[in-house]
Amino acid sequence: MKISKTLLLFTAVLAFVAAGCITVPETGRSQFNFMSQGQEMSLGFSEFDKMKKQVPVSRDAAANAMVQKVGQRISAVANLPNAQWEFVVFESKEVNAFCLPGGKVGVYTGILPITKDEAGLATVLGHEVAHAVARHGGERMSEAMGLQALGQVLGAATAENKYAPLIQQTYGLGSQLGVALPHGRAQESEADHIGLLYMARAGYDPENAVAFWQRFADFNSKQGSQTAWFLKTHPDDGTRIKQLQGWLPEAKAQYRPK
Repeated sequence: MKISKTLLLFTAVLAFVAAGCITVPETGRSQFNFMSQGQEMSLGFSEFDKMKKQVPVSRDAAANAMVQKVGQRISAVANLPNAQWEFVVFESKEVNAFCLPGGKVGVYTGILPITKDEAGLATVLGHEVAHAVARHGGERMSEAMGLQALGQVLGAATAENKYAPLIQQTYGLGSQLGVALPHGRAQESEADHIGLLYMARAGYDPENAVAFWQRFADFNSKQGSQTAWFLKTHPDDGTRIKQLQGWLPEAKAQYRPK
């Protein structure tokens, strides 16, 4: 009876995975994502509304004008049906930016000294918009639920094993280091790739992406991060720069100066 229950759970997980296979635009990668685009967008809109209430919006006219200009050019070439594009500059020292499902984009003022100009900002916005187009948020949530379901199958199969707690701990660590973190880094690389194409199509020389990441690498080196590469959520800066250089010919072929 216990074996049949385990098999039933395993079969349900396989059906769950099979039902969630879709294709990422631009790269053609097969993606496990069982969330509908409508569900993703609803979550994105809700979280962005919370952000605007919790984090001060910048009143810097020049920064806002640049983000709006570059954002409109990038969003015009992005393949995100039913998007409700909104670009907001948040007053924060955090060196970051984000794009929530549905086209809600936030840029922290802390990253602007590193973006430096329109082309640098286009690198960042192209990357963030690419996350939304590739539906990476829904994919991460789907992956987390899939790993949890597999953990339940493993738990049912080893319920009477005296090493069950150790097995569960090993599975938890292994799924994080062997699946979640590597996949997160792969998503970041995919967003770099798609974002490079978007900035080129929007009229920004894609070679500026390499220059931006070199500036970002200099910034990171001054911060002195000692995190091991396999614990990082993003590829290391050297890897990103090398990958971007490899994608430059493809992006340059789509570059149309404006």
